[in-house]
Amino acid sequence: MQQRTKRTLMTAAWVVGHEDGKHILLPCGEVVYQDAEILYVGHGFAGEVDERIDCGRSLIAPGFIDLDALSDLDTTVLSFDNHPAWRKGRVWPKSYMDAGPYEMYTPDELVFQKAHAFAQLIRNGVTTALPIASLFYREWGETVEEFEGAAGAAAELGLRVYLGPAYRTGNSYVEPDGRIDLFFDEPRGLKGLDDAIAFCGRMDGRHRGLVRTMLAPDRIETCTAELLRRTAAAGRELGVPVRLHCSQSEFERQTVSRLHGMTSIEWLESLGFLTDRTLLPHGTHVSPSRLAPGPGRDLEIIAESGAVVVHCPLVAGRFGNGLESFATYRARGIRIGLGTDTSPPDMLLNMQIGLMTCRLAEGNATACRAEDYFDAATLGGADALGRTDLGRLAPGCRADLVVWDLANPDLGQIIDPIQTLMISASGRDARTVVIDGRTVMRDRQIPGVDHVSNAARAQRQFDDLMNKYPLRTFGHPPVEEIFSSTYRIVGKTVR
Repeated sequence: MQQRTKRTLMTAAWVVGHEDGKHILLPCGEVVYQDAEILYVGHGFAGEVDERIDCGRSLIAPGFIDLDALSDLDTTVLSFDNHPAWRKGRVWPKSYMDAGPYEMYTPDELVFQKAHAFAQLIRNGVTTALPIASLFYREWGETVEEFEGAAGAAAELGLRVYLGPAYRTGNSYVEPDGRIDLFFDEPRGLKGLDDAIAFCGRMDGRHRGLVRTMLAPDRIETCTAELLRRTAAAGRELGVPVRLHCSQSEFERQTVSRLHGMTSIEWLESLGFLTDRTLLPHGTHVSPSRLAPGPGRDLEIIAESGAVVVHCPLVAGRFGNGLESFATYRARGIRIGLGTDTSPPDMLLNMQIGLMTCRLAEGNATACRAEDYFDAATLGGADALGRTDLGRLAPGCRADLVVWDLANPDLGQIIDPIQTLMISASGRDARTVVIDGRTVMRDRQIPGVDHVSNAARAQRQFDDLMNKYPLRTFGHPPVEEIFSSTYRIVGKTVR
């Protein structure tokens, strides 16, 4: 007779269960899982268990699904108060292009930054991640070798990931007179696509299924029609998600209109790119919209195609952008998932900002509720990936769960646990994380990870990158002119 494997029962003041396609709240609830699968969610489990864990005054909830998860040291924070982007190293000057772009990180640094970022995602309650990194400091695109390393890092930490090296057929650059133009090298981009397809075929399903794959063309204005057509065809053949950053800036809107005479979404429709496996961060510049007036029908196209808008409220809000309205998009039948796309990778902070900006846009406190964003961060992400076994705690689902600390006195009075998360909690209130039945963080400690020393190494690596910015900044000014200080600095700066 085969011996039964370990069975664990967890209890908490609150549990987010799932019935009839919707989350429910269970006071003093129980979650039972065996190996990587949830067996039971409810009250009074009658079966045998090998381990009982009482989480006390806490909330056990499904882990967050981050469809645009930071996987490097975030360079967008450098432009927080430093504008315009083309003068501050966010667009390559032609002089840097002519000299020959190079990799600003070593292979070891690339491996480290992904492992460090993956650990930060876990510490913020993310259990499934689709990594995103900037190509501004890369020679061209991401490499298969670094993503093989990323797969190993994710497996070691226990993070569930969808991986695929980013590729492109072009990039923007600044002419000596300040004009921004585009450079294209289609053969190089198509080679990147071929490499990504081979990576998908070789890596999908590795590490007991924790590692899945996707195709990740970088951003729409850096892609040619041929690259997008071939990507869409490959995505359908492989059955993997395809993520393309689009409808995210005024520069993109103007560039696509100039090159193709259409909006970004209209162009994608004409290429047959949009399917129910297409993920579209960020969706902030669509037409008709207050941000991009015009007669277009972008939202209708997205809804009809079944594509998913990946809503990233924090990074958008930092730069004065946002969805026309989260509530409006949902009312139009658009599928929405969430992404963090910046540092900190705090999904709760993203949800809080998203909820507030939606209510501001609608001028109505009832435009959306806490559960609408919680659903987007869990069920919305699972739906985007076609995974009914993720984003919920129910029998037969993967045992991906997060224990949120409700005993923290700084949270204030607990009303409804989800509303409390949306009002006063942060990613730092994630205490324990279980992914695929494995406890990957307990009491905010990840086995084998020294968070203090890793943070120090990340800062040194980040400082070194900042010191290289003059090489890739228009006019090559010194670092102190690229990145402004809030106030005049007196004395020596110490990191």
